[in-house]
Amino acid sequence: MRILVVGAGGVGGYFGARMAHAGRDVTFLVRPKRAEELRRAGLVVRSRYGDLTLRDVKTVVKSDLREPFDLILLSCKAYDLADAIDSFQAAVGPSTLILPLLNGMQHIDELQRRFGASQVLGGLCLIAATLNAEREIVHLNDMQAIVFGELAGGLSERTQAVVEAMGNAGFDVTASPNIVQELWEKWVFLATLAGITCLFRASIGEILATPDGERAIANLFAECSAIAAHNGYAVRPEFNARMHAVLFAAGSPLTASMLRDLQAGSRIEADHVLGDLIRRGGDRQRDDAALSVLRLAYNHLKAYEVRRAAQLQAGAAS
Repeated sequence: MRILVVGAGGVGGYFGARMAHAGRDVTFLVRPKRAEELRRAGLVVRSRYGDLTLRDVKTVVKSDLREPFDLILLSCKAYDLADAIDSFQAAVGPSTLILPLLNGMQHIDELQRRFGASQVLGGLCLIAATLNAEREIVHLNDMQAIVFGELAGGLSERTQAVVEAMGNAGFDVTASPNIVQELWEKWVFLATLAGITCLFRASIGEILATPDGERAIANLFAECSAIAAHNGYAVRPEFNARMHAVLFAAGSPLTASMLRDLQAGSRIEADHVLGDLIRRGGDRQRDDAALSVLRLAYNHLKAYEVRRAAQLQAGAAS
């Protein structure tokens, strides 16, 4: 199976590097500057599960992409989705499968509109990885897994083929017969974690140490869970128990990557993680007289975006 990994950043670069190291046919779709970096220094991974330095990795730039691949692994930020689609569309043939690892559901809708429902799988990843100052991929936690499946549900011959293509490559890969449920559950967790840690500008442990922190987390998690249920994907009891253990762990240093992006003055996925969740919440989210924790967290992030835009404009004008 010929695999095209869109980008060579923290997530795509990590999983792509593991597959390439395992001998799979992997090509990285990158910009010219990143292609030069990889040619010069190789693709470097730093991880507790083993460091890698891959020389002579296969790369391609957008202008040279002319033939279809069997599988496209997509892990960009949601606000870069349109540019990413433009970059890889020449690699999509009649039987190409697109496996996105983005958060939320909005990207699924857009990919299906562009390429048709039959060519898009649902997928999520469990990993924290980033690029350091040396442009090496640094694996930050203990998790390294991809879960994916048919959006219509069930298992299929083609999902089994993808498991075989990505399996035994140094990370966990699972084909789920109920991937949409899993996508919603991850969204509920991520929206809660991102919303609350950005709103408080603090870790879970620090929030729990405040007078109303526990109640704020509980209310936000309940709101996000209610929206999932409204859309037909009520969180399962086992998921609820696992997330309770994570979100209410005293002294936990856990924060969302969105908070780290915010603190760095970077772009954030406010509309994709919180805004789209509110939009799918129905009339109750739009018309509730009380300002919910979810809407408060979302507006907090939108205020950050307004300030960031003004600062960028001022910097450009000076």
